[in-house]
Amino acid sequence: MTHQVKKNLGMTTHGDTTQFRVWAPFAAQVAIQGTATNDQIILMKSEADGYWSVSLKEVEPGQNYVFLITTPDGRTLARNDPRAAQLTTSDGGASVITDPSFDWQNDAFSPPPPHKQIIYEMHIGTFNRPDAATTGTFDDALSKLDYLKELGVNVIELMPITSMAHSYGWGYAPNHMYSVENAYGGRHGLLTFVRECHKQGIGVILDVVYNHFSGETDLWQFDGWSENNRGGIYFYNDERGDTPWGGRPDYGRPEVRQFILDNIALWLTEYHLDGFRVDSTIYMRNTEGRDNDPAHDIPEAWYLLQDIVELAHKIKPEAIVIAEDCANSAYLTKPRDESGCGFDAQWELGFPHALRDALGLRGVRTLSGVRYELERLYNGDAFEKVVFSDSHDTAANGSVRLNEAASLGDAADLTARQRTLLADAVTLTAPGRPMLLQGQEFLQEGSFNDWQELEWDKAEKYAGMVLAHRHLIDLRLNRHSNTAGLQGQNTAVFHQDDNNGVLGYHRWDQGGAGDDVLIIVNFSNNTLGDYQVHLPLAGTWTTRFNSTWKGYSPDFHQTDIDTLTTETDNLVTLKLPPHAVLIMSQDHL
Repeated sequence: MTHQVKKNLGMTTHGDTTQFRVWAPFAAQVAIQGTATNDQIILMKSEADGYWSVSLKEVEPGQNYVFLITTPDGRTLARNDPRAAQLTTSDGGASVITDPSFDWQNDAFSPPPPHKQIIYEMHIGTFNRPDAATTGTFDDALSKLDYLKELGVNVIELMPITSMAHSYGWGYAPNHMYSVENAYGGRHGLLTFVRECHKQGIGVILDVVYNHFSGETDLWQFDGWSENNRGGIYFYNDERGDTPWGGRPDYGRPEVRQFILDNIALWLTEYHLDGFRVDSTIYMRNTEGRDNDPAHDIPEAWYLLQDIVELAHKIKPEAIVIAEDCANSAYLTKPRDESGCGFDAQWELGFPHALRDALGLRGVRTLSGVRYELERLYNGDAFEKVVFSDSHDTAANGSVRLNEAASLGDAADLTARQRTLLADAVTLTAPGRPMLLQGQEFLQEGSFNDWQELEWDKAEKYAGMVLAHRHLIDLRLNRHSNTAGLQGQNTAVFHQDDNNGVLGYHRWDQGGAGDDVLIIVNFSNNTLGDYQVHLPLAGTWTTRFNSTWKGYSPDFHQTDIDTLTTETDNLVTLKLPPHAVLIMSQDHL
């Protein structure tokens, strides 16, 4: 039996004819039935290479269908189209005929370049309006676009939005890869969301999951065949198919590779998305989720990851393609012609833990981890990593958000506010592409979960904290033309005092007034009076951000430092309240 990969799989329209094609190489017969066939069972034609097809007239959007697969032993399996763009219900139901047309209103958006990206990780299901009685929707999220734009966000990272069992969850147990979750607003809801984000100058990237497919998916033993009672044609049928979450796709099978690559193409072309975060690439390329472990490597997964990035950039050269890997390997972002995967960036998974260590939230305070994270580059490029103080992972899985960890039971008290602002100030001044987890700017409490709606009243209650994040993002984006260095490639730590918990670092691009930026951070809970620091450059430095300003919170212990002028050996003396962050640059002459 040959396995030639074909185009035009799933449902495609050609004039007044709708064609259906499905891959089911071990089926004895395949038929189609649903309202699209007036509930008649219509046999599909074998194309003699594992594919089955049929063309129907007078098919209309809104009608539905399922494939009926007859196995060699006489069983009949009702299966949804693996490429269905919409389902009647998230748990399966039937595949829905969709209208391919959509008014993009001349959308020609391009995402911001790497050094200007401010990413906001969002779970649509928790973006409820305050009076909502159900899960959040794309429309709910649209109502917050003005807020996000004012905050300074210019890239939204959507946690997975494909159909999921029971219409709720994080989205990382995908069971229908091409269908948008109905509870969120379905296909049309996502199309509208992306269009409206683009109008606001905000890009949208999607979290995609190819390291496993849910065991509840119709893909499992799709045409009845399997080996070792495993997943069948879409999965490895030996130990390579085992993951902690579901079956691992067979990356070596051309049809499965094409299934994944066509999924990438779908999001970029039909939905105008601006890129991807590819979930747990380490579990794609190694059965144990380990790096430097040749005995358990899956070489064909590495080649597929290369193909994913190459295809995304071929379709949309400015597409943002990010890996979540946990190996911290420079080869993930190294170009393909140098044996790398070619990703634009990878999640810097050690960054939030280094911040917690520096704040003493995981035992004895240590600054070495933050220094390491500030100074480390992949392939000499500061923007090949995504940095964050919290993500859906660090704020869950037995852990809590940083502000909750800072003050258990009162995640918005003085200490929690000080430490949160410090962590976010470091994130937004560090080399890399900074990312915020939804709600951290207004002290959302507890752990991340998929059922607790965001408490939007906190954005008003802690308006000073939101304002502080706006000010930090303004500096990051150099909106006042005096902090260009925060978008530069260069970082150097000039002061590390482990005893007192103070760290100073220098960011610059070309250097000079309006470019060089100095950041001084007191990670401790102590007030440090007459504290001396040797600055790396002489002159007068103007404070651009002071985290202790009472305008951010009236109970902050404000230190009034408008300028610092160096003395002998570039020495300055200053007062640092607990958890203070000062960001300084020099005025243009």
